[in-house]
Amino acid sequence: MRPLRIFISSVQQEFKEDRLELCRWLKNDPLMRRFFDPFLFEELPAHDRRADQVYLEQVRACDIYIGLFGYDYGFENAKGVSPTEEEYNLASEEHKTRLILIKGNEESKRHPKMKTLITRVGTELIRRRYQSISELISGVYAALIHDLEERKLIRNSPFDAAPCRGATLLDLDEEGITTFLRRAKRGRGFPLPIDATSFELLSHLNLLDEDKPTHAAMLLFGKQPQRFVMSSEVKCAHFHGTEVAKPIPSYQVYKGTLFSLVDQAIDFVMSKINLWVGTREGGAEVPVAYEIPQEVVAEAIVNAIAHRDYDSNGSVQVMLFADRLEIWNPGGLPPSLTLEKLRHPHGSVPRNPLLAEPLYLTKYIERMGTGTGDMIRRCREVGLPELEFSISDGFKTTIWRKSSSTTGQVTGQVTGQVTGQVTGQVDPWIERVLRACELRGELKSIELQEVAGIRHRETFQRNYLDQLLNEELIERTIPEKPKSRLQKYRLSHKGKMLLESLSKNEK
Repeated sequence: MRPLRIFISSVQQEFKEDRLELCRWLKNDPLMRRFFDPFLFEELPAHDRRADQVYLEQVRACDIYIGLFGYDYGFENAKGVSPTEEEYNLASEEHKTRLILIKGNEESKRHPKMKTLITRVGTELIRRRYQSISELISGVYAALIHDLEERKLIRNSPFDAAPCRGATLLDLDEEGITTFLRRAKRGRGFPLPIDATSFELLSHLNLLDEDKPTHAAMLLFGKQPQRFVMSSEVKCAHFHGTEVAKPIPSYQVYKGTLFSLVDQAIDFVMSKINLWVGTREGGAEVPVAYEIPQEVVAEAIVNAIAHRDYDSNGSVQVMLFADRLEIWNPGGLPPSLTLEKLRHPHGSVPRNPLLAEPLYLTKYIERMGTGTGDMIRRCREVGLPELEFSISDGFKTTIWRKSSSTTGQVTGQVTGQVTGQVTGQVDPWIERVLRACELRGELKSIELQEVAGIRHRETFQRNYLDQLLNEELIERTIPEKPKSRLQKYRLSHKGKMLLESLSKNEK
């Protein structure tokens, strides 16, 4: 079959970047380029025909009309009608499939004639609003998948857009949804109110299939996502050497929403790598720096979780060795990307657009298509060896660590015993917390969390603070009231002995 022709209509100058990114995605996404052939006027060679004639011919020839409506109305002809409205009128007369996406929410800035056009369109079909290019892509993606299903060109939706079997709106975490709405509004100006219902949010984010939650909805907002997608868990391991070897000193299998998985995996790595602590010579604040910049670790983990192949039974793996950090995920690169292209600016081709958009709205993803380049730049800036991308039964990112001889940092190795029980190696985060208690006396939980370098409060409470208490390295100041709002923590006798042992081994 021939590809379905898509005509992208808009005021060209206002939507220059939007049009190019949308067209690039349609041409590069494996599924989209199989079924669709987008048209952009900018890609036509120069000729002696009037632009409006070419536009209207392309509208007649297209199968799907995508209208991007913004604030400008555009140049008006002798009848006072802009090309955008003229194209929409013709698409309606020709009974084309029409997808209308409206950019922005500041109605006071919108041209009066554009307001009128948007109102008229609203009486004829369903419109979608968007704020960012990633939101535009996810909206078009959901609409085109539905169109392919209506035309019976595909039997099964892509994983993120497919309905999650057995899931209902009751399986969604309302508290998590409220947290998302708050973060998205604060971070990206998300238009929905903080008290929006789960149905309203999922509808806005294109996460419903006939009013049923999709896989993407459950991965992002489910109470128990792994109940529906077991392989979505993330496995993290820490090895003291340079090879996989048992027993594994530290191994965690994290579950939860994608937001929680990202936070927990980042915290796992940051708590175990070295931290350089400076002096107060330059001011009141003590400068600190991780051996691997946190934004590099975060980008690699977010990419692995957001762009993995969820049809695979494999899980994302994060493995920290003495000389490197490896992050592996099921799935490879889309056909339009190569390992070399990842090292340079490239178009964004998200494997799972419906997952990528909410991650962008909450700032887990900053700018589409720039993350890998930023990772390379930051590693160079801090003097790390060149990071590596490779494909081997999946996609792997390798971030090399500095050798311990050049870092001048505490490695946390202990060879003696503390009361006959603390032996082997101590994670750097444990030493940081104990040193802070030694210097500052009593600290609140949030202060310990900051010292440990853990972003996620629940993760810190469950996997870090409890460990310190269970191993009796710190103790509560109000032990009879564990949940007191006045609760603080101080170094225990056992913790003091551990620090003494660490100090002896450093000499």
